[in-house]
Amino acid sequence: MQVSRIKQQFPQIEQSIHQAVQACQNDQSVSQELKSSVQQLDSECRQAHAVLQQSQDESRIRQTIEPMEATADRAKQACQGAGNLQPQTKSAVMQAHDQLSQLKHQLH
Repeated sequence: MQVSRIKQQFPQIEQSIHQAVQACQNDQSVSQELKSSVQQLDSECRQAHAVLQQSQDESRIRQTIEPMEATADRAKQACQGAGNLQPQTKSAVMQAHDQLSQLKHQLH
């Protein structure tokens, strides 16, 4: 996948992650596991943003995005294990996961 296409898609992923962060902050029923996974994902997103600004190296970009997808997997699992989440919280986490998963598959 071309670096330019990754850079085009990444702002949507960033927005989804930010929505998941906000949803988790606003939902009192969020587990600590889910909250920490989403916060870690947000931190990794900021790092990936910096790499995308500085680098044209697809390999380096891939190495930055793959851990994000693994973190999104943990957030998805925590989300599925939580019984009483608000629908918008679950939706936001799942959307961030799905977008990262799709990007990772496009990288391979």
